[in-house]
Amino acid sequence: MPREIDVIGVPSSAGAHGPGQEKAPAALRAAGLLDALKAGGLKVGEPGDLLMARFAPDPAHRKSQNAARVREVADRVADAVDGSLRRGKLPLVLGGDCSITLGVMSGVARSKPDLGLLYFDGDADLATPQTTRSGIFDSMVIGHMIGGGEERVARIGPRYPLLSEDRIVLFGFLPYELERDELDYLRQSPMLQYPAPALQHPPVKQAEEALARLEKTASSIVLHFDVDVMDSAEIPLANWPHYEALSLDDAMQALEIFVGSDKLTAIVITEINPDHDPDGLLMGRFVAGLSRALRPLAVQAPTGK
Repeated sequence: MPREIDVIGVPSSAGAHGPGQEKAPAALRAAGLLDALKAGGLKVGEPGDLLMARFAPDPAHRKSQNAARVREVADRVADAVDGSLRRGKLPLVLGGDCSITLGVMSGVARSKPDLGLLYFDGDADLATPQTTRSGIFDSMVIGHMIGGGEERVARIGPRYPLLSEDRIVLFGFLPYELERDELDYLRQSPMLQYPAPALQHPPVKQAEEALARLEKTASSIVLHFDVDVMDSAEIPLANWPHYEALSLDDAMQALEIFVGSDKLTAIVITEINPDHDPDGLLMGRFVAGLSRALRPLAVQAPTGK
């Protein structure tokens, strides 16, 4: 039977490099995402959007900009995701910058502690306030999830650290986008790593392998999808451009594999900046691809605990 989806909008750029991503949930709806999901056979509920949190510079905290607001948004996301799961739904969280995934993981961990993360992203986001150049939290998501950095952000959720490294798959990241200390860290990390240059076209077999390896260690899986995993030369929707990344078609084929897991517990879509798409054409292409990638949910019932 089809999964029942709760669409939770998180109009936040609190952890971003600038404003714009707070507009993404409304832009995805305007581009027809909910109608496309329903047309694909999904039962879609809409609890609504959370409060807007727009980017503002934080010069007083150069290396940890807007930490309190990032944590506030993440806590609201955690409550919304937890409520959705307790109603027996699959949360589809529309961000918003990447830092909202900390809230999603926190909310899922309340009832499903045996948790893994598929981090389908053009970056590894391993920075912390001690190593960052930007001080922006959407580049520090994994760094805080595994227990580093700013305590107000890292100590989110029912445990600390929120997730162990062997429960994380990094898929589609671009090594040239990583700082030297991030690359050095990854060389000794047990995180499963599938960098974009090593992926086939399409990366279906590698996506299947990555999913199977994570399913062996976790009974519930959160899927994080950052649109900067796609090449900005083709579809420049991301808040921060990435080049030599995956094509839209390759990314959607891998996403469809991940969505097919019966352990899938929540999905997060992040980093869309509608200001990069004033005529809506890019958003229309993305929604068409995303709705196709989510088709397995129309025939998939959950078994994760």
